[in-house]
Amino acid sequence: MTTRLSLVTPDGTRRPAPPPALVLVAHGSRDPRTLATVHALIDRVRELRPGLPVHLGHIELNEPLLPDTLAALGAPRALGDQEAAGAVLVPLLLSRGYHVKQDIPRMAAASGVRARFATPLGPHALLVDTLYERLVEAGWHTPTTGAERRSSGVVLAAAGSRDPDAAVDTRRTAELLAERLGVPVLPAYASAAAPTVPEAVRALAARGRHLVAVASYFTAPGRFATECADAAPWIAAAPLGAHPAMARLVLHRYDEAARVPAGATAPALATA
Repeated sequence: MTTRLSLVTPDGTRRPAPPPALVLVAHGSRDPRTLATVHALIDRVRELRPGLPVHLGHIELNEPLLPDTLAALGAPRALGDQEAAGAVLVPLLLSRGYHVKQDIPRMAAASGVRARFATPLGPHALLVDTLYERLVEAGWHTPTTGAERRSSGVVLAAAGSRDPDAAVDTRRTAELLAERLGVPVLPAYASAAAPTVPEAVRALAARGRHLVAVASYFTAPGRFATECADAAPWIAAAPLGAHPAMARLVLHRYDEAARVPAGATAPALATA
């Protein structure tokens, strides 16, 4: 437990307050590539912010589960001064939905840890930077002639959710990516929402856009990302992964939330 003496140095000056720990909250997956990608992203975050305690907790399917991570953080012998600072939970999720609104706050409340809640990663300009670079890696080149622009389009393939706020967030990312690319970008979903990737491809083709790329709006490889890529009529970009911009975005969301009181959620989603 933190004491007043522990916050004072031997010469009588006050120690700087420790920062809250960053807990990256991943969904979890049976695909081993997902866990490897998450660990690579955490390594990048630690490189960018040396000295910041960074932990991982999963909502399901992988260890450590979030309740176990929070239980370890709540142990005074593990935290010391960090106990008073608590933790900022940063969802490795791209939009609002049940996990962000219900699961993560419920698990945090049960843990007793002083928690602040960051907003999901999207929408944000850093995500658009990552999506753009993944498309370029896959073979995308910005259309330069009027004919190329009229024949090109992109499908933004996302996981999908029944929560209408998730669709709002994904559509906003599609709008930002369209502004960046200069061609239409249609959101599409692997489950729980419409349209599917093949439906979005057909919708673009009906508008005369036959050169269609699929942008993978997934944090890591997995079944949904693979199925969406297989439906691409042309090129399919890799998932967002451990791109450097993703690590910067995780820390940006952490910094936003660290400025609000414990138990609160960071302000409304920022797009830039």
